[in-house]
Amino acid sequence: MRTIAYVDGFNLYYGSLKGTAFRWLDLCAYFDRALPAANTLVKVKYFTARVAPVPNHPNAALKQQVYLRALEAHCGARLQITEGHFNVKAVRAASTVPPHRTVEVFKTEEKGSDVNLAVELVNDAWQDAFDCAAVVSNDGDLMRAMQIVKQQRRKKVLLYTPGAPKRTPLITLTRWSHRQINVDPADLAASQLPPVVNPGNLQKPADW
Repeated sequence: MRTIAYVDGFNLYYGSLKGTAFRWLDLCAYFDRALPAANTLVKVKYFTARVAPVPNHPNAALKQQVYLRALEAHCGARLQITEGHFNVKAVRAASTVPPHRTVEVFKTEEKGSDVNLAVELVNDAWQDAFDCAAVVSNDGDLMRAMQIVKQQRRKKVLLYTPGAPKRTPLITLTRWSHRQINVDPADLAASQLPPVVNPGNLQKPADW
C-alpha cells in the first residue's frame, strides 16, 4: 500500500524524543522500519515550527536548524517539511508555593502544525495520493481529519502514538484509525542519521 507519513513534530519530540539519545532521528529510515510489511513509504510529511532561543535553551534554534537541514539532505525528495509558528512571550503566573505570588515566566507556544497536518491529510486523501496514512500524533484536534479520510475516502489510517504505552492514546483518535501502534524506542534507536550528514557536513550536536 502506498503510504504517506504525517508527523506532528512537537508531539513526537515531547512524547518520545526529549531527553533521549534518539533526537538525531532519520524519519525516512524510521518508517521504512516501523511500517507494516504491506506498506511502502512514499513520503514523510513533517510538520513543525522554527523554535526561538529562550534563556534556558539558547542554542535550541541552531540545533533544530542543523537537524532540519540534515533531514532534508539525507531524505531528499521523500521528505516534505511544513512550518507553523513558534511564539515566546513573557506572562505572569501564580506560584504553586504559598502565598502563591505571581511571577513572570516565559511561555512558549507552537501554532499551526495540527491545522497544517489535518489539511494536508485530507487534501492528499481526496487527490488519491496514498492508500494508507501513517499519522504520528496524540493531538485530539486531528480527529475530524482522520474521520474524513477513513469514513468518506475509505483510506487506511495507522495511528503512531508518541510515548505510548505510558502515554495513553486518545480514544478519539484510535476510533478513526485501523490500527494503533506505539512509537517503539528500539525503532528510534535503530533509525538514527549518520553522525555527519553530507552534503553540507552537518554534524550531530554534541549533547544529542
